[in-house]
Amino acid sequence: MRRKLAAGNWKMNGTRASLEEIGRIAADHSTAACEILICPPATLIVPAVAAAGAGSVRIGGQDCHAKASGAHTGDIAAGQLADAGASHVILGHSERRADHGESDADVAAKTLAAWAAGLVAVVCVGETEAERDRGETLVVIGRQLAGSVPEGATATNLVLAYEPVWAIGTGRTPTLDQIAEVHDFLRAELTARLGDAATGIRLLYGGSVKPSNAAEIFAVSNVDGALVGGASLKAADFGQIIAALSAA
Repeated sequence: MRRKLAAGNWKMNGTRASLEEIGRIAADHSTAACEILICPPATLIVPAVAAAGAGSVRIGGQDCHAKASGAHTGDIAAGQLADAGASHVILGHSERRADHGESDADVAAKTLAAWAAGLVAVVCVGETEAERDRGETLVVIGRQLAGSVPEGATATNLVLAYEPVWAIGTGRTPTLDQIAEVHDFLRAELTARLGDAATGIRLLYGGSVKPSNAAEIFAVSNVDGALVGGASLKAADFGQIIAALSAA
């Protein structure tokens, strides 16, 4: 059985004062019927681990380099994230693909680095608005899945997140049928590639998830949780999403 996951991506937001939100989430949802992950900026990982304590909240990074070390100014290695206390790392987010020109091959290399460091890779896929309008959604996502997830994927080292680029931070959300189509496709593609091992790999939906729509999204087939952006910054908002997922 897949264990549900509520993941929060703080992006380039948050300071040490924001750690109170993590402490509140940890205290309020210590018995949640889902796993909870928060990925703050790298500057906050160590204190975030401390704020989460030994409870139900795990802390992750937002990116890592494909190399274990070296002359890569400004980058962070997967092993450094693990050493700081992280358990997961988000890879291939559309903002990284667009702003930093990351290719599927780049994401796959980073995923291997994450696995080598003992981190769970949360690999993101998703189409742009133009690609959806051209009817290319499944083609694009199938290509990203094949190119971004290397051999060796298991339910313990991989989480997949579907984030339609046009829905991230826009307030727009795909219809439930559109979400179901992509998540069912991802499950089928994983099964064709990995067989029974694909059953336990969690599929998250991301893109303008908020308390008001979380419950209906979590009722969609093959949706095992969410990768949440802005709504994860406040314990009150993220807590409602966690509660909806726990009840799903």
